[in-house]
Amino acid sequence: MRAKHWTVRTGDAESLLAEARKALFVMVGFLAILWIIQLVNAADQYHLTYNYGIRPRDVRSLPDIVIAPFLHVSWVHIESNSGPLFIFGFLAAYRGVVRFLGLTGLVILTSGFAEWFTGSSHTIGAGASGVVFGYLGYILVRGFFDRRGVDILLGLVMALCFAYQFSVLLPQNGIGWQAHIGGLAAGVVGGWIFRDRSGAGRSAPTVTAEAVTLDNAAPATTAAAAVAETAAAGAHSGPRADLHRQLDDLGI
Repeated sequence: MRAKHWTVRTGDAESLLAEARKALFVMVGFLAILWIIQLVNAADQYHLTYNYGIRPRDVRSLPDIVIAPFLHVSWVHIESNSGPLFIFGFLAAYRGVVRFLGLTGLVILTSGFAEWFTGSSHTIGAGASGVVFGYLGYILVRGFFDRRGVDILLGLVMALCFAYQFSVLLPQNGIGWQAHIGGLAAGVVGGWIFRDRSGAGRSAPTVTAEAVTLDNAAPATTAAAAVAETAAAGAHSGPRADLHRQLDDLGI
């Protein structure tokens, strides 16, 4: 039997490219919103951060869990978050923007509640760093859950390139490390929740039409020839074989 051909479906590549474009637009829009809010916030002496940042264990501050990731406390704060946020966000979104939005919601809530429950009293938590760690956690484990070697390698490269980020997971004064740990944990859990259930990550042989035609045509031709030979042999056997041969020779 001839070897089966392996093909790459162009539809998959086109779909991935379309999702990557969407991911780029989403992250550019996300960063634009953050910087617009920062301009307004800085012009107002950061009253937005003070009024809508997370106040640990204050029931009135629960709605601020959703708002706080969009607020920062200084220009240095937003600048340090913007680069990793864009890179990790794009890599988390390029295989599916819908899943990425679900992941973002999970990370915002988990990191926010981690800060609200365990943060130091008389502090205000704000910033997108918890979301950054959520995206990083998702990138680190997505390849294992989706069984894609490329994404596993990508996660390892990101872990090495941004290894310094893990230093802020340790308790430090003035840094919301609780939100960082909560975001990282949410990203890991999100890798399992939003894993690829279609099995697209597993390699599977695809037989081309040419292979099917060639492989199947030979057995079919051979079988037809065998039937014809059997019929011919049967037609010239038996007690009247000589008579049949003579009639055939005469063309009757």
